[in-house]
Amino acid sequence: MYAVRIMIVLDLPYVLQKDHICHYADDIFYIGDRRSFPFERKDVACQTFEEVASALKCMVTQGGGPLQVALTCLEFAASLIDEGKLPLGKDTFSDCLRPVLGSRPTNTTMKRETEKLISKINMLYDQGELSKGNASIQVRRLVGQREEELDQLYDRMAEYGASLLEDGDVVLTTCFAEHTFLLSLFHATKQGKHIRVLVNETRPYLQGARLTAPSLQEMGIDCRIITDGMGAHFMREHEITKYMTAADLVTMDGTVVNKTGTLANAIAACLYGIPYYAFAMSPDSSRHDAGDIVMEMRNPREVTVVMGKPTTAEGIEGLYPAFDVIDPDLVTAVVTGKGVLTPGQIQGAFV
Repeated sequence: MYAVRIMIVLDLPYVLQKDHICHYADDIFYIGDRRSFPFERKDVACQTFEEVASALKCMVTQGGGPLQVALTCLEFAASLIDEGKLPLGKDTFSDCLRPVLGSRPTNTTMKRETEKLISKINMLYDQGELSKGNASIQVRRLVGQREEELDQLYDRMAEYGASLLEDGDVVLTTCFAEHTFLLSLFHATKQGKHIRVLVNETRPYLQGARLTAPSLQEMGIDCRIITDGMGAHFMREHEITKYMTAADLVTMDGTVVNKTGTLANAIAACLYGIPYYAFAMSPDSSRHDAGDIVMEMRNPREVTVVMGKPTTAEGIEGLYPAFDVIDPDLVTAVVTGKGVLTPGQIQGAFV
């Protein structure tokens, strides 16, 4: 277990290292500001859990970042309890984390994972094993155990992902697929496979250009940036062999939810016979199909401004659904901790 954890830490690029995602010190919670990366490496300081939630809503970190923020918030709350700055009660952790867990409704992983840990913390409270003075020790133990389990899960999924890659593949990706996709590429290159990646800019925040491409560069993986509308062109020209993305949510019927722009590329991939693989740490057993998805609609102003600069005339409005819903028949398979599963296999594996 220890060897796996060390390997992953060494392999991860800057923005995925845990202390760079978030940390706390002197009663201040710091979140690595992905909005300014790679041009600046800075943190956003939060003094309350409401400010942490606001930072998540403002996309200070995104993708898998909010999960790490929520896990670290549990440790932060425990430290405040030990310092006498928060009361210790059965509802303390759920009350503190409520605004954080409600900040990004479409991606349900953060909420589901954190609520499981809160249940374990409350069990310790009921058993009299959680008290002021030992809250930090107990909560850090639980969070640390889960982080180690997640590290092993990421590595296992990366091995599955690497098995799907062949020497000479050109992979299109959308947005920032984080641990599992990047580590899949890393494992594939260590196996002697030469992989090239085409990275969508990912408007309006440019996560592909600002997060994915610099991370690939840092890991020594060949990549090129393309605009969001170029994927179909390169598929038609036979210059893309696989399409791979993260999945912010996967329902039990194999519906995939990911950043806006994913659907168009999935349709093109289907037309040109290119497999589409999505990475999902934990499909949501409480969401059966697309009808159960709570779609996050963001401020349309974000569409008319990129990196703080307007892209159109004043007074022109935008529309911004934050995610696409990709129908199961467009998905070749989902890479999970339980293997590479077709959409039809998801429910049997996770219910």
